[in-house]
Amino acid sequence: MTPKNARAVVMREYGPPEVLIYEQVPLAPVGADEVRIKTLASAVNHTDLEIRAGNWAIQKPQPFPYIPGVEVVGHIEEAGEGVREFQPGDRVITMMQGLGGVRAERGGSYAEYVTVSASAVAPVPSGVDCYEMAAVGLAGVTAYEGLRRIGPLSNRRIVVTGAAGGIGSAATTIARAREAFVIGVVSRPSQVDYVLSLGANEVIVWSTANQRLLAPKSIDGVLDAVGGDLFHSCVAALKSGGTLSLVGAVGGGDVRFDAYELIRPVLLTGYSSETLDGGALRAAVQALGELLLRGSIKPPARTTMPLAKAAQAHALLEQGGVAGRILLIP
Repeated sequence: MTPKNARAVVMREYGPPEVLIYEQVPLAPVGADEVRIKTLASAVNHTDLEIRAGNWAIQKPQPFPYIPGVEVVGHIEEAGEGVREFQPGDRVITMMQGLGGVRAERGGSYAEYVTVSASAVAPVPSGVDCYEMAAVGLAGVTAYEGLRRIGPLSNRRIVVTGAAGGIGSAATTIARAREAFVIGVVSRPSQVDYVLSLGANEVIVWSTANQRLLAPKSIDGVLDAVGGDLFHSCVAALKSGGTLSLVGAVGGGDVRFDAYELIRPVLLTGYSSETLDGGALRAAVQALGELLLRGSIKPPARTTMPLAKAAQAHALLEQGGVAGRILLIP
């Protein structure tokens, strides 16, 4: 039977990792259309760090107390009386859709139990390891949806920027599994071997001093997680009819490009997981699960840490050098 109280990570102000406090919180009743998930793993995202630091404000008049975390994998502990598609014991994943994040319609995933609408949940495909799915998680879904906006990938030349990052590494493996010729773009020579191990056919080390490594009009599609100064070169590299799909801008949101590029024409579009809904989540998780089961993609490396050490996990991620993803385990 579900307890009336459980442990969660709570913050009551913006600030350094130390504002994350592991404490007891009350559990609200499960609504008719909701499910309560017993957490197996909650991945730490850079979104969590930005919100905690106050760089991305929680969009509600009274944001605190706040439970961070935007994704979780676990088992259904309890289903509301109106829920028909899930039952206790089912393995599921949910992310975004008001779970934590800047929208924060409900408490986030840094908790022993997470309650969400049943419509926001996807089953973990049979045979897929829950911890592998947690490691793929939001980064994998974002990469999948971003690549989907480029269109068919087979036998096409696809550039993935930030290829050593969470979204970029997922996009590299997915694009290679879909038989694309993948060119990974990284910022440090030390990242080259890692991106090649993901299946990239070629890796470019890019810097602001060396912006013309992408030949003009040579690329069918770009999955861009960087933006910033690299954006101009990526647009110029597109063939006529090519597509750039922006999924992040770690290099900055102020970008430039030659407006005449649009006359060739090329398509500049993008994807944000803020628009994710349950239907898209289920389709993406099913597709990613099939790729995992076939061995077409490999889950990223993962570091597991106790949920009680969320503050240390944030500090570790901010210091850099973490391979793959950090999973918080109750």
